[in-house]
Amino acid sequence: MNAPDDTTRPTARYDGGTIALHWLTALLVVGLWLVGTFLEDLVPKGALRSGIWSAHFDLGFVLTGLVLAFLVWRRAGGRDLPVEDPGPLHRLAKATHAALYVLLLVIVGLGIANAFVRGVSLGPVSLPQLGDPEWRRSLTHWHGLAANLLMALALFHAVAALVHHYLWHDAVLRRMLPRRS
Repeated sequence: MNAPDDTTRPTARYDGGTIALHWLTALLVVGLWLVGTFLEDLVPKGALRSGIWSAHFDLGFVLTGLVLAFLVWRRAGGRDLPVEDPGPLHRLAKATHAALYVLLLVIVGLGIANAFVRGVSLGPVSLPQLGDPEWRRSLTHWHGLAANLLMALALFHAVAALVHHYLWHDAVLRRMLPRRS
């Protein structure tokens, strides 16, 4: 399917808050996924690994705040852009975005549950250990599985944006890029 070439029209963009929250969330998700996926294979047991895991939990709570801020912002202050093609691709895009949000919420929910089951410290604050410590393994498994699904869906999302930009030459990707000064 070829979309109309609109490279000559001015591009309607998302607002700065939406763009910033989108890219901050994306960077944090990728960083947390890399740590969660590869840390145990790359860093031997010891203080360094423990410190990185601690930072993983800290940044997971930062991600929770970002996800909630993003959802509130999109409902309360974020700019909605007009739909250029209300057909099946738009429905697929809406479903993909909904699945990304759901997976983000599942991941942070499982991560928070895991943090409480472990009783981790978040900087100067120690969380109380709640629940059965035997839940750690299954919470970690489901958290990792959801994170892998999120990364696969995020890759699909990124590839779709690149297809829009390089093959269809429309403004879908440019709408989410920061303005150049």
